Amino acid sequence: MSSSPMRKVSLRNLAAHKVRLALTVLSVVLGTAFVAGSFVFTDTLQKTFDSIVDSEATGVDVRVSSVEQHSSGVPVAAVETIRGVDGVRAVAPYAGGPIVVLNSAGKPMQNGGAPSFGSSYLPPDQQLGEPAEFVVGTPPEQAGQIALNDGAANRAGLAVGDQTQVLTRDGPNDVTVSGIYALENDAGGYVEALFTDAQARQLFTDGNHVAYIDVAASGISPNELRDRVAQALPDTKVQTGAEVREEAKDEITEALSFINYFLLAFGAIALLVGTFIIYNTFSMIVAQRLRELALLRAIGAGRTQIGRSVAFEALVIGVIGSALGLAAGVGLAYGLRSLLNAFDIGLPGGALQVAPRTTVVALVLGVLVTVVSAYAPARRAAKVPPVAAMREESVSAGDTLKVRTLIGVVAAAGGVIALVAGSRSTGGGAAATVGLGAFALVLAVLLAAPALSRPVVGALGAVFARPFGPVGRLARTNAIRNPKRTAATAFALTLGLMLVSLIGVLGASAKSSVNALVDTGVEADFVLTPFEVSDPHWGLGVQTKAAEAAEGVDGVEEAVRLHPVMVAIDDEDATGTAFSGPPDAVLEYEMKEGSASVTGSNMLVAESEAAKRGWNLGTPVTLVSRDGEPVMTTVTGIYADNQLLGSWVVSGDVYHEVTPQNMAFIVGVLIKATPGADLATMAADLAAATDPFGAVQVQDREQFKGTQAQQIDTLLAVLYGLLALAVVIAILGIVNTLALSVVERRREIGMLRAVGMQRVQVRRTIYIESVLIAVFGALVGVVLGVVFGWGFVRTLADQGLDQIAVPWGQVLAMLIGSGVVGVLAALWPAARAARTKPLEAIADV
Repeated sequence: MSSSPMRKVSLRNLAAHKVRLALTVLSVVLGTAFVAGSFVFTDTLQKTFDSIVDSEATGVDVRVSSVEQHSSGVPVAAVETIRGVDGVRAVAPYAGGPIVVLNSAGKPMQNGGAPSFGSSYLPPDQQLGEPAEFVVGTPPEQAGQIALNDGAANRAGLAVGDQTQVLTRDGPNDVTVSGIYALENDAGGYVEALFTDAQARQLFTDGNHVAYIDVAASGISPNELRDRVAQALPDTKVQTGAEVREEAKDEITEALSFINYFLLAFGAIALLVGTFIIYNTFSMIVAQRLRELALLRAIGAGRTQIGRSVAFEALVIGVIGSALGLAAGVGLAYGLRSLLNAFDIGLPGGALQVAPRTTVVALVLGVLVTVVSAYAPARRAAKVPPVAAMREESVSAGDTLKVRTLIGVVAAAGGVIALVAGSRSTGGGAAATVGLGAFALVLAVLLAAPALSRPVVGALGAVFARPFGPVGRLARTNAIRNPKRTAATAFALTLGLMLVSLIGVLGASAKSSVNALVDTGVEADFVLTPFEVSDPHWGLGVQTKAAEAAEGVDGVEEAVRLHPVMVAIDDEDATGTAFSGPPDAVLEYEMKEGSASVTGSNMLVAESEAAKRGWNLGTPVTLVSRDGEPVMTTVTGIYADNQLLGSWVVSGDVYHEVTPQNMAFIVGVLIKATPGADLATMAADLAAATDPFGAVQVQDREQFKGTQAQQIDTLLAVLYGLLALAVVIAILGIVNTLALSVVERRREIGMLRAVGMQRVQVRRTIYIESVLIAVFGALVGVVLGVVFGWGFVRTLADQGLDQIAVPWGQVLAMLIGSGVVGVLAALWPAARAARTKPLEAIADV
């Protein structure tokens, strides 16, 4: 028999089973959609950010900046030096820094995490690029005036002539909106307020430096001018405008790569779950078609032709599913962007980008997964002898479980050993070992699940099915008589709930660790923090004047400011912590050696950091500031590792010596009340004292813990939302399997109906069978997830996750929910089974 008739048979078979085709295609669609959507989403962001970057440094031939980020900047004296370089046409210094604009209601404008900057405005004759296009009003002409980009003005509800405040790190500044200007790609919550050059330098610099200096060339190339300026200013970073834009693009690409990997990981999970559904589907399809395929063998079709026939069906399904998945991926990317914008993440707008690479990857991946999933069933179909396949009885697969179960047991033993070994230490190597053990255990479950399903499902059946009498016993028998099918169906749900449980354990442990850290380590009664969690490099933090106001409130015994310290030690970047007052007044920690006093040039060091660097009491340590200035300190105390203190601690005096004035940042203020003070009254007084500064919140310890827990819950919600796709695919897999199972058992169901089984009993049988499969998959997944979560949390003990917590309520909810899922997944297959006509089913040969 030629291959052409076989292809016709395959196509007619697909057309004859439209429901089965639709369910199989849907599993491919969902898996490929997430992968395609991930690429479309990140490509769109990349394109939008690239277009924004392309407008950066327009008209600029050379930019001069400081070698180190977050330094004081470029000395103002460099402006005259640059002007003296041959080939320079114009020079434009820039000053700017982080701000918060109060909206028309006097509240901090929420920009969703997008940058919010104040910048110096230069008159058109001093600007190097195209001057800003003012939609209405005029540029700022005197101190106290600002111009806003139109997106920010609309978001804040501000118009020309409106008075508001702009918050800087020092405090609030009264301003009047003098104008609103158009900004290319003005979307996503970006804020840029233009000040006069003089006021910008006053607000954002120390008076002796600017952020960078832009230069325009006259008669020479940008590269030549760059070299000349670099020779005149050897201690600065000199780049052409093109190099500035390219560097910005590289930074954006690196930042977006994490998002892409993150989304692709969930896409891979969805695709993996879909793979098992596709495999299970083709296995059942082949089993149901054995007599048909045997008849084809009997009339001349060869083994190779039979195998190719099944593979061809998979190819058709893969092509259709991948094409639909690509289209669904575009919709998914659009929906994901809309969802994030609804949460006010601050993403810029832009047309969705479908790159050729996305199309190729989605199509190839979907087709490849589908064909590979169908390979094993195709081989089995080709190997079955025609005469054997034409027999009524099905071939038992029980004897084929021995080898795979043995391999599964060996993999499980290796996985447990790796998991336990990795959990005994911390760091990346330990996490990798735990990950290897987790992979081995998942593989073990995949191989041994058929053998495991019989006793577990049997036990579950004894509990859930017993109240339903003979119907329950029949459902239990149906669930365990084909363990391979039961295991393959349940495994998709196992993977989904394993990941949900793993993330749940990590989240619960993180919240528990934070609570324990605050309960045992924080002795302060109140914590002063910014309303928004800011990047310590660019955010406002707690404004200096707000801290001063809080320190003057009645009942305050100690108010200690907390600063992040960024320096170099032994030519390596290092980050520590600085306190403006005695940390032992507001924090609880254990001293191993020396004094707890942090004053002057004293330094306290964590025990592990001291061991790593070979520091002891009396060791001199040189801290080099971002401006390259050395500051000498001496180790006067060694404390037990403490997440609140970090690697090392210095005084506020040292902090201000090593931190440029324009980069000084207060991450929080820890406030200790005098004994006997009325804490409720103090909380109200602190709130009233800091309220004029707009972007500060006062929290007691319980409120502070609640804020941290809320941030963890927000992250978990995003992860659960992405994992929901894998769970949805798993549920569809159960629907698919049950529907195919009903087709496979058509004659059996007809016989049962003929001897008196009612339609409601048929439906109930399918419901119970589905519940048993779903609960089995959920139970295995939850156990694996909790075990893996325990292992990974143990490896993160050095990062502050020193408490292991299991969200038992969530675990119970998932097990109960899996039972509900089982019933819902069985509704349609059960209805189909109940509609089976006895005589037609019995006569169906």
